[in-house]
Amino acid sequence: MSQKHKLKSPLRGQRHSAAWGKRLSMVLLVLIAQFAFADNGKPNKFAQDLAPALARAHQGTAGVDTVNVIVQYEKIPQAKHEARMKTLGGNLKHRLGMVKALALTIPVSALPALEADSEILSVSIDHPLQVLDDTTDSATNVPAAWNAGLDGTGVGVAVIDSGVNDNHPDLWDSTETTSRVVYHQDFTGTPTTNANGAVYDLYGHGTHVAGIIAGNGYLSGGHYGGVAPNVSIVDLRALDANGSGSDSSVIAAIQQAVALQNTYNIRVINLSLGRGIPVSYTQDPLCQAVESAWKSGIVVVVAAGNYGRLSVNGSNGFGTITAPGNDPFVLTVGAMKSNGSTLPSAETKASFSSKGPTTYDHVVKPDIMAPGNGIVSLAAPGATLETLYPSASLTGTDGNVDYFTLSGTSMATPVVSGAVALLLQGNNQLTPDQIKARLMKTAYKRLPFSTSSWVPHLFASFTDFYDLFSVGSGLLDVQAAMNNTDLAPATVGAALSPYVTYNSLTGVVTLVNGNASLSAHSVVWGSSVVWGSSVVWGATVNGNSVVWGAALPWNTSTLSAFSVVWGANTGTSASSVVWGASDLASNSAFSDAGDDEQ
Repeated sequence: MSQKHKLKSPLRGQRHSAAWGKRLSMVLLVLIAQFAFADNGKPNKFAQDLAPALARAHQGTAGVDTVNVIVQYEKIPQAKHEARMKTLGGNLKHRLGMVKALALTIPVSALPALEADSEILSVSIDHPLQVLDDTTDSATNVPAAWNAGLDGTGVGVAVIDSGVNDNHPDLWDSTETTSRVVYHQDFTGTPTTNANGAVYDLYGHGTHVAGIIAGNGYLSGGHYGGVAPNVSIVDLRALDANGSGSDSSVIAAIQQAVALQNTYNIRVINLSLGRGIPVSYTQDPLCQAVESAWKSGIVVVVAAGNYGRLSVNGSNGFGTITAPGNDPFVLTVGAMKSNGSTLPSAETKASFSSKGPTTYDHVVKPDIMAPGNGIVSLAAPGATLETLYPSASLTGTDGNVDYFTLSGTSMATPVVSGAVALLLQGNNQLTPDQIKARLMKTAYKRLPFSTSSWVPHLFASFTDFYDLFSVGSGLLDVQAAMNNTDLAPATVGAALSPYVTYNSLTGVVTLVNGNASLSAHSVVWGSSVVWGSSVVWGATVNGNSVVWGAALPWNTSTLSAFSVVWGANTGTSASSVVWGASDLASNSAFSDAGDDEQ
């Protein structure tokens, strides 16, 4: 894809304010910690961000208020469970058998009844999600795969986004008569056309993402071609005309991708979306859904988020990865910028790209980087973005507006999804974990120690250090991945992203492989010389100065910046405070804002 000036995001200030707001106070931290357990000492089945609503219900002050929730059961809910929810005034939105749940709009006054239901395991807010907006094939060595005859033929990619306009000639097959968008399904319950002539994609984001993956460059003389220009696209529309959706709409789409896996040979799911992290990934239905898809044999590629410039008490953007990119199974993608060059050596980190470790669990993210700044891809005429920002539009060889410019980790993510499709065409026996491990091991690692960028409209300069929480394993290198024949174990979870712990006595941050369900010796990063951490991340990571970046003050837990990422009581989930109080209380959507860098 080509590099251009980026599109400015709508309602930038409003969304930034909604997503972050005031930071969590120590009083709220204590309340949240207390709310994690019921009076009997057992874990509370209600997510902590439902505490205010549940309290109002118990106090009898809920009135006629309703709340969107995901109710998880011990077993897949049946008709009797739906009937009970209906008697409580619940309105069914989605059946989510993948996570043994129902998504409902229910009166707040009915929450105590859910609390008392012994068949219900957990109740969480059905959080809003939005796209993450803010490339070059040459910079990631994609032409080498094309020269080897790889173009994604036979591989299906599910794009869970705002829809895909299948009328764009760049998404047709080689005869230019039949669309390679082989399936459409809507999960938003909103119109799929508008008065401006937009079809399926009323926001303009999903078509752009699909073009980065699968565009063949027909209307640009091949100039704006995608990474895998002959894959089939399965369009699962989970975001509406404003780029907004919910946990349940995305989970329902993931569930359908798994159901259609054999029908369309779906091997990749692209999720260029995200939201704040209210709980550990182990308790999050959205994360449970992506893990289920991963375990079914589908590579789930997720955007890291666009909050790398957010510095709470000097945290310098650390701890801002969004869900479900915080899940250790999935392949989480951060964004680089080309600086006007096609050379990998010229790529630098886009300062908007979110950094790890993840909130609550301190998982090492992102996993890999790809170009994501000023990306030209397919336009969706009549869609919201194209209507609001005509200056970002570009004409094709037919003289019409066929292309559009966007920036963000949303745009870096489909670059990796396309690369996954190429690898799978070359070897369809590769498992999701083997794909993830190979891409991370072969990533381009000759990156600078640090870079600074000036952002004119913010009147500010941002400095990034190239530690593993900022750039993961490095920049995607398709040629190196294609030429590599090393195989990680086929075990599900073999490429689980590690997490980190902090020793306050020594001041050292340490990588820990595995999790509660998978032991360290089963994980590829820590079990052999070939896949050791120094190979994957390109440097020894034993010292905390290397893990975090030499210029960052992570050597003491007394610093404000440290407490923002790790919490007041280092490493405890109850006190990880990077996602602010207003986000938890209002369940506001994650912003789609990303910023231009000159």
